[in-house]
Amino acid sequence: MTVFLVASGGSGTGEPRALTSDEANRLAVMRFRNYEAQGRTLTITVPGTPGELVITGSVDYEKRLGYGVVHGIGRDTSSDALIQWTTTSVYVHPMTDAPPHAPASPPRSGWYSRPLQSSGSSLDSSLAIALSLGSDRPDNAQLLPQNGAAWVGGDLVDGRRVDVMTGPSASIHDRSGTAIPSTGKSGTASRVRYWVGSDGTMYRVRVALASEPEPVLIDFDTQKYVPVEAAPGVTPTP
Repeated sequence: MTVFLVASGGSGTGEPRALTSDEANRLAVMRFRNYEAQGRTLTITVPGTPGELVITGSVDYEKRLGYGVVHGIGRDTSSDALIQWTTTSVYVHPMTDAPPHAPASPPRSGWYSRPLQSSGSSLDSSLAIALSLGSDRPDNAQLLPQNGAAWVGGDLVDGRRVDVMTGPSASIHDRSGTAIPSTGKSGTASRVRYWVGSDGTMYRVRVALASEPEPVLIDFDTQKYVPVEAAPGVTPTP
C-alpha cells in the first residue's frame, strides 16, 4: 500500500536541527512502545472537502486491528457509524445516532465490509497510517538521522512537554515492516511529524496527504488501553 506524504507544518515548529543521540533513540523506539503496550486509544481526524471525519477508538498493534466510532464534523451525519479495520479490509456498521464512544463489544450483526483502498481515499489512508504506528522491534536509531529525521521544536500535549521530530523521508511502514515511499512537492523532502515524550511515548502524529490541503491528525490518549474485540467476520491480518 502506498501512502504519499508531503511536508506538514504546525505548532511546535522551530528551526530544524540534527537529532541528538537521545532524540534519535526515542524516535527509534516510539512505534515499539505502542506495540509493547499491545495497543493505544486514539482519535483520528481525517480531512475532507465535505468536512472532517473524527474516529474515536483504539488500535491493537499486535493484531493490527482498529475499532472505533466515526462522527462527521461540519457535515451531515450520513457517515456516522461504528468502524473496524485491518490492513486489508474496512468494516462499517451504520448508525443514525452514533454514541460518543464505541461499545466494548461490537454488535453481532449489521456490518458491511469492503477492501481497504490503497489510494484515492483520505479515510483509508488515515486508517492505514494508524495501523502502521506500531512495530514489534525498534527502528535503527543510527540510520534515522542519516535518512533525514530531524528535531523541529518543542511543544506541550495535555500538559506534557514533548519534542516534535520529523521522520525520515520514508517513515510510514506497511504491515510487512517495509517502509512506504513518500514524495514531496517541488523537490521538498517529505516528512511526517511526531510528538514524542521523554521516554519515547508517541502522543501525536501529523501527516499531510498529497490529495488533501489539511493534514491527518492522530492524537493518542493516555488512558488504559482496552483490548479490541473483533466483530463477526473480522479477521486481523498481522
